[in-house]
Amino acid sequence: MDGHVVLLGDSIFDNGVYVNGGPDVAAQLQDELPRSWRTTLLARDGDVISGVKQQLDALPADATHLVVSVGGNDALGFAHLLQSPVPTAAEAFALFNGAQEQFRAGYEAMTEFVVTAGLPSAFCTIYDTPSSAPAYPVIRTALTVFNDCITRAAFSRSLPLVDLRLICSEDGDYANPIEPSVQGGRKIASAIAAWALDRTRGSIVIAGNSN
Repeated sequence: MDGHVVLLGDSIFDNGVYVNGGPDVAAQLQDELPRSWRTTLLARDGDVISGVKQQLDALPADATHLVVSVGGNDALGFAHLLQSPVPTAAEAFALFNGAQEQFRAGYEAMTEFVVTAGLPSAFCTIYDTPSSAPAYPVIRTALTVFNDCITRAAFSRSLPLVDLRLICSEDGDYANPIEPSVQGGRKIASAIAAWALDRTRGSIVIAGNSN
C-alpha cells in the first residue's frame, strides 16, 4: 500500500535554509521511502507547540502517517531560567517545575489534536546540542525537564517515539546548535522511514544510520 508521510513541527524538519544547498529532511525522507510514497512538509522553521494545530489545518486528505518534532523553540523560551540566581538547588528545581508544567500542558493539548486526526503518528524528542559546545552539560540536563513531557505524552498513549537524542549523537549531525545538518537529517529521515515502513521493533525508534 502506498503511503503519504506528513512532517509537522519546526526547523528540525524545515531545515532547508541551514544546509547550504543540501537536501532538507523532507527531501531525504522522500529518498528513503518507496517511489510510490509521498512526503509533505508542513513543519515551519521557528514554530512552537501551539502552531501544530494550524499546521494540521493543511493536512492532505490522503495522508497516512504523521510525524511531529516540536518543542525546542518553546524550551528556548525558558532559557532565561538558567541565569536566574537562586540560593538552593531545590529552588532552581521549583523554577523549572513551573516551566515544565507550562510546556506539559501545551504539549498534551497538541498531542490530542494530532491523535484526533486518526492516523498513525510518531513524536520526536528534543535533541541535545553538539557535545563539543561549552554549554552542552547544562543544556542536556535542562532539556530532560521538557523531554520528560514528550516521552510521557507519547508512552501514555502507546505512541512511538523517535528519540533524536540517540539519533543525532555526533557533532556533524548539527548544522548549528539547534538545527540538523545534512548528515543529521539523513539519520532522522532514516529513522522516520523505518517507522513508517514498519521496520522497527518496540516503541522507541532509534535507527538512524543510512548507507
